[in-house]
Amino acid sequence: MIVGEAPGFNEDVQGLPFVGPAGKLLDTLLAGIGLSRPDVFITNILKCRPPQNRDPMPHEAEACLPYLRLQFKLIQPKAVLVLGRHALERMLPGVGPISRVHGQFFMRSGVAFMPCYHPAAALHNGSLLEDLQKDFDRVGEYLKEVFRAESEPGTHAQPEAEPPGPAPPAAPAPPAAPADEQLELI
Repeated sequence: MIVGEAPGFNEDVQGLPFVGPAGKLLDTLLAGIGLSRPDVFITNILKCRPPQNRDPMPHEAEACLPYLRLQFKLIQPKAVLVLGRHALERMLPGVGPISRVHGQFFMRSGVAFMPCYHPAAALHNGSLLEDLQKDFDRVGEYLKEVFRAESEPGTHAQPEAEPPGPAPPAAPAPPAAPADEQLELI
């Protein structure tokens, strides 16, 4: 499962997530780990484009939360890629800035959440592209391990909570914040 921030102009026009230049980069990153759009479910925190494409407001995210919860329940993902700082602030509040936590796994109720830079950010700042590629590679390795473990006869064991690579720091306690600023997804 991939969760972004909100539909942009191209997504609003076509009614599909990640269809502009950022979507093309997302397709390339997915192909690099042996996946394509039919293999993943792509959604956004917000289900409609904010006016003037501004940053999402907390009350807007809260209004869309029932839809995201239902999507999560129906999809039952093994892993969730959290694209960009706005999605990170809503999905994993308090874990830290995207520049510090991208590429790390955060286990929540048996699901691996990994914050990554948004593909649009990498298009605007080419120095982020290598980090984004490495993060996708790490997710690809994690998913291979998940599917390998599931395919072994007589076992439905989860892979190690942390795939090879640097272990994420212990998640600090989320700062006190109004309930409408945090998405209680699971």
